[in-house]
Amino acid sequence: MLDIKTLILGGVRSGKSRLAERLATESQFPVTYIATATIEDEEMRERIAAHRVRRPDHWQVIEEPLELASVLNQYTKPDHCVLVDCLTLWLTNLLIHSNTSRFDTERSAFLKVLPHLTGKLILVSNETNTGITPMGELSRRYCDEAGKLHQEIAQHCDQVVLTVAGLPLMLKGERV
Repeated sequence: MLDIKTLILGGVRSGKSRLAERLATESQFPVTYIATATIEDEEMRERIAAHRVRRPDHWQVIEEPLELASVLNQYTKPDHCVLVDCLTLWLTNLLIHSNTSRFDTERSAFLKVLPHLTGKLILVSNETNTGITPMGELSRRYCDEAGKLHQEIAQHCDQVVLTVAGLPLMLKGERV
């Protein structure tokens, strides 16, 4: 098995998670699902519940909102599929963390480990930079950081997919 890294981008409810789940299932490898979401309100609880219902019971699930590099180091390996959903939630968790240095530390660790990960890696993230510049310093920083992160990740991925209305549009690599 070749090591394959796939970045799936898309807006809210664009079908990116469903595509990632399909690709993980089609890999026919054992799957580890890394969930970065945290339950902060009832709406988020419902979103997380919907994702849980869709996932096969035999997938290993790791809930890790901050230490993504460490978890990836631990669980990626040849003939295995790791699905991370979602990078922008991870980014948000770091941006609002009380320890402001945590953002740079975790982001750097992730980008350092990414090129060396083995197996099939599927990364899901929200594309947030197709509209107007948001109001508010934190919102603008979030969009800026997401855009920079996506550019850096895309350089290390074999496939980059933009999902719109449930349709995958290939930006890089072989069609999914």
